Amino acid sequence: AFATRLGLPLTRVIQELMKSGILATLNDRIDYETAAIVAEDLGFRASPEVAGVKPEEEAMLDRVRAVLDAEDKTKLVPRPPVVVVMGHVDHGKTKILDAIRKTNVVAGEAGGITQHIGADQAKKGSRSVTFIDTPGHEAFTIMRSRGAKVADVAILVVAADDGVQPQTKEAVHIIQAAKIPFVVALNKIDKPEANLDRVKTQLSELGLVPEDWSGTTIMVGVSAKTGTGIDALLDMVLLVADLDKERIRANPDRLAIGTVIESHLDKGEGPVATVLVQAGTLHATDILGIRGIFYGRVRTMKDWTGAVVAGASPGMPVKVLGFKVAPAVGDIVEVSASSKELEVKKMKPRVVAAEATVSPPPPREEEVAKKTVNVVLRTDMLGSLEAILGMLEKVEHPDVGVKIIGKGLGNVTDADVLQAEAAPGIVLGFNVAILPQVLELAREKNVEVKRFDVIYDLFDEVRRRLEAILPKETSITELGKLEILAVFRSGGGTTIAGGRVFDGKLTGGAKLRIARSSEYVGEGTVLELQSAKQPVREVRAGQECGIKVQSKTPLEVGDRLEAYVEETRVRPLVLAGEVKRR
Repeated sequence: AFATRLGLPLTRVIQELMKSGILATLNDRIDYETAAIVAEDLGFRASPEVAGVKPEEEAMLDRVRAVLDAEDKTKLVPRPPVVVVMGHVDHGKTKILDAIRKTNVVAGEAGGITQHIGADQAKKGSRSVTFIDTPGHEAFTIMRSRGAKVADVAILVVAADDGVQPQTKEAVHIIQAAKIPFVVALNKIDKPEANLDRVKTQLSELGLVPEDWSGTTIMVGVSAKTGTGIDALLDMVLLVADLDKERIRANPDRLAIGTVIESHLDKGEGPVATVLVQAGTLHATDILGIRGIFYGRVRTMKDWTGAVVAGASPGMPVKVLGFKVAPAVGDIVEVSASSKELEVKKMKPRVVAAEATVSPPPPREEEVAKKTVNVVLRTDMLGSLEAILGMLEKVEHPDVGVKIIGKGLGNVTDADVLQAEAAPGIVLGFNVAILPQVLELAREKNVEVKRFDVIYDLFDEVRRRLEAILPKETSITELGKLEILAVFRSGGGTTIAGGRVFDGKLTGGAKLRIARSSEYVGEGTVLELQSAKQPVREVRAGQECGIKVQSKTPLEVGDRLEAYVEETRVRPLVLAGEVKRR
């Protein structure tokens, strides 16, 4: 398809890929960045296709627009502008955010930011600015396509020593498609290789003509390393935001609505999500709904410093605990008003709740403690080494990654084995020999050494090892509800009771949430079910039954038991930038 779009013979494109160290065949996939580079080398100009809004997401998009557009204008007050930072990898996006945090942290954070939740705030004078640490262009695009125009202003980071790169162009395309005003930060001006005129010329070719060249694009020279220009950059961000200040307002007194910008399952805290409040104020104990489905109740909220807060106003990001399952990045969270409304939402088809599985936490460039496969790589030729490194370096995943701890040409050596032992890691050889004495040392040091003749076989070995260390994914499927009508015996951590199933079904072994009045008071497990004094595997809606429950919370008449099944499985490994073999 790539060769067809270029209108060139397949052999010509494959030859150009080989020059770039990519060994590809007829049906192989290549990532956008590689395609863009090769296209430019062949005299073409590439730009990414931005996915449109899916039909099933139209209702969500309309809902958000309707809520924000229908507000009583007399109740709107200014809120902090929300800023997203984008640009090519290694151009200093995270470094700029770090510089902003260090020089403009919110008052009271003497020790700096103590807990990253995917977003934080900085002060400029008396004004606050919210910064979203996006996991990349793709996640930002997903947020926008789901109706969450979370950003008011974008900062496009371009390295002054490297200039416009493929992801720079991609970021420009996404920002323009989202119709977000932006400021260009020309970073790394402290470097001797920095050439501002060259970068401005490249940006002008993309239609971004700087103001000092009689254009309309604001560009600020900065150095994230020295802090030069950071204050000026913030001034320009606020200036751009003020040009549309009538839109950057919200009603803090309505029921809260916000967007999930980060989500994951924490071993100690359970499902956790970072929510950017867009309107209203989010409070502790608020009832949370997504797409009309009950998703839980706010148990605790923490701000970007890790401090517990009682409320979150518009423009404020908070880490929210209390979700039944972790929502997806880009989901719209709405607070429900009453228990009656909650009950209606909870009665929605269970298939939807079953599909609300855990989303992995997005990666942060500076802090994610990924599990890694440590590799010492040996190949026969430089071309092979570059090709394999190119493939492995493009392995991008929020939870796992590959770390090259050693590389070189020629046969595997004793030093390679010792280096792998220290890491610890593995030794992978491509078209090289492994001498008997090296294998003997590897056995002695308990280091795995493997040799391959096909690059894709080597890559598959790395894939298998990544899958082996990939965190498991947990999903929850709601089964049904039972009301306790009588309690016969209670003690020793078990209760025998009678009840009636009024929704769905209950099954033996199912996990339980115990609700009393409007609060959850405990959890348990179904040990046994009986119907007509006979053991049964399940009881359906409308039937009465005897039930034996294991729980630290003794049951009472009137309690409501909510049954669910929790499944844990290995999440499929999907790698960004992967060249797949068909």
